Amino acid sequence: MANIIKTENVCKTYVTGDIRVEALKDVNLSIDSGEMVAVMGPSGCGKTTLLNCLSGIDEVTSGKVLVEGKEITAMDDDAKTIFRAKRMGFVFQFFNLLPVLTAEENVELPLLLTDYNTKEARKKSQELLSAVGLKDRLIMRPASLSGGERQRVTIARALVNDPAIIWADEPTGNLDKKTADEVISLMRKLNKEHDETFVIVTHDPEVGAVCDRIVHMRDGLIVEENGNIQKVTQEIRRLG
Repeated sequence: MANIIKTENVCKTYVTGDIRVEALKDVNLSIDSGEMVAVMGPSGCGKTTLLNCLSGIDEVTSGKVLVEGKEITAMDDDAKTIFRAKRMGFVFQFFNLLPVLTAEENVELPLLLTDYNTKEARKKSQELLSAVGLKDRLIMRPASLSGGERQRVTIARALVNDPAIIWADEPTGNLDKKTADEVISLMRKLNKEHDETFVIVTHDPEVGAVCDRIVHMRDGLIVEENGNIQKVTQEIRRLG
């Protein structure tokens, strides 16, 4: 399989006054098209920062990020915004649904923002909501939906533009175990059916267990993949 995501020596440093925090340290990572990858590690290890840098939400301090062969670290803000809208979908822990819109309106919104035909956008929204088991919840607003239903709306919205990559940050973190199991099973099913790449930041080992690969992080470094410890020179120097 071809790489859909590739990083080259990515570093991210946050500076506040005299304080410097190295959130990512020379990260080199490749993810194949169609893979479902979990990024795991303790709080503060750089998982969410990595997702934000890979997706172009946050800028890197140095290094390169290539998505579908395009160097997003070389794009300006407008180009990155357009690229994300067309090629990426996002699923977050707290849903980020607009409370005044119905389920179908929330899902169709990304299409309408890209000048999609209104009638076709509504049709596609309804089809995806049916695919995630919400055929009878189309006109319900988020407040009237359960947590699991709201996350299913979020997943449908992430898929509506036929993205190459779905980024998910703790997608089951705000759900009870039964609902979390249902949501991650749905994501795995959609990954297989649509052959879309999923990159999931998670603390939950059960989420990691259903993925193709687990990337473990510690202190801004990738230190382990699928049980094989990488000999990362930066980590050796840090511990040394």
